[in-house]
Formats: sequence, structure tokens, C-alpha cells
Amino acid sequence: MSDAPLGVFDSGVGGLSVLGDLRRALPGEDLLYLADTAHVPYGARPDGEIRDLTARAVSALHARGVKGVVVACNTASAFSLGDLRSRFDMPVIGLVPAVKPAVLASRSGVVGVLATPGTMRGTLLADVIREFADPAGVEVLKAVSTELVPLVEAGQADSARAREVLREILTPVAQAGADGLVLGCTHYPFLAGSIRAEFGDTFTLLDSGAAVARHTRRVLEERGLLSARTSGGTESFLVTGDPARAAPVVTDLLSRALGAANVQNEGEIHRAPPRIERIQT
Repeated sequence: MSDAPLGVFDSGVGGLSVLGDLRRALPGEDLLYLADTAHVPYGARPDGEIRDLTARAVSALHARGVKGVVVACNTASAFSLGDLRSRFDMPVIGLVPAVKPAVLASRSGVVGVLATPGTMRGTLLADVIREFADPAGVEVLKAVSTELVPLVEAGQADSARAREVLREILTPVAQAGADGLVLGCTHYPFLAGSIRAEFGDTFTLLDSGAAVARHTRRVLEERGLLSARTSGGTESFLVTGDPARAAPVVTDLLSRALGAANVQNEGEIHRAPPRIERIQT
């Protein structure tokens, strides 16, 4: 058993969607979340820079005494997992785009993947398409944008501009008959309302947050690192950019992400506004 915190890393605030799933799966764990808001977005950055920024962030979490790290960033996962696992003597858990469940659920034989340029460029997405979609004869259509992550980071996930961008890049996917849409970036679950406002029930939306949370619990159990506590876990936040600028968006998205995790038998738990510390990686 270990009461050391579990680290959670993302290039920005999008990984809060994964933090919500981790909280539901691990109610007793203390979660230390690091957002590299000084360098977000990662998607269009060169491969080596993505690996360097990710390694620096995970090193900062390791220095804070975390017992493991969930890389809650699809782009960082696509380029950095092997490197991180060779550097650190702790569990490092990454994300895999939810292509497998999308393929299994598809009735039309067409699914879409909405992701960043970095995730599209990496081999991880290509590997899961080759492993799961190709043998099943399911066509995978890719939709990419450099604008959606900054919109979520700016607190504009529900804005008219977000809906306009989504309408532009997803209309061809819908017209091609896709019945599932893989949200291949942890920022994108926060766009679910805008996607449904534009496309109704055209797509079943799938992301990998719940699956990675279940996997994280298994890894902690197998390594004897799971906290003995069954409730009462806390969340702490680190950013590399301006905490005052990040605070309103973190507060809003954290409330959305925790959702049902805040409800117990006695009713809703009212949490204090998150405390956010600036850190240099």
C-alpha cells in the first residue's frame, strides 16, 4: 500500500477529463495534476520537442514523490511512453485511442477519429487501426484540427467558434456514414456538448479515459501501490504558465470532469476552488 500521490500529466487542462475517470476508479488516491500550460498545445510541435517537454514534466512529478504517472495526453503518449518507461522506476501509464470499442460497436462499418496533428503523426493510432479496424473491415476516417485544443484551454468549448470548427471538420465524417467518433485528445470530451449540438445523435462518442482509469487501478494493485483508503482522495494542481489565467478554466472543467464523482450517499460534495501552484519544468 502507498499513500504517495499519483501523478497525472497533460500538455494543458484537457487531461482533467481523465482525472475525473481516475477519481471515480480511485476514490482514495491523492492526485497531483501537472498541466504544461506554458507550452500547450503539443500537437503541432516537432516530435523531439514533444518528448523533451513530456520528460521534463514527468521528471517534475517524480521529484514531488509521485508513485506513478498517468500521461493523460494522447500526443505525449504517442511519442514518449517508451522513453519515459526507460527513464523512471515507477509505473508510467499512457493513453491509447479508443478505436477498438468504436470498431466493436460500429454498425455502419465506418468510424471517425478526431485528434491533434501530433496524434495523427505518431505510430500509436496507426497501430491500433491496423490491429483492430483493418481485420474487421471497418473504415477509419480522420479529422484533425489545430484550433480545438486552444479553444478548450481558453474556456470556449461551448462557443460558437468551437461549433463552427467542429461542423467544418466533422461534416465529411458524418456524410460518409460514421456512427462512432473516437475523441483522440483528452481535451475533446469537453467538446461533447458542442458536437451533439451540431450533429445530434449521429455519432456515439468514445474516449479512453474510463479504460485508462481501470488499467491504472489494476497496475497499482499489482505493484502494491494502491492506497488503503477507500475515499477522501484529494486533487492538487501544478501549471507551468500563469495560475491566475488557468484558474477559471480549471475550476469549470474540473467541476464537469468530477461530475458523478462528487456524489455519494449523503448527496453532493461541495469542493473548494482548486489551489493551483506554478512550477518550472
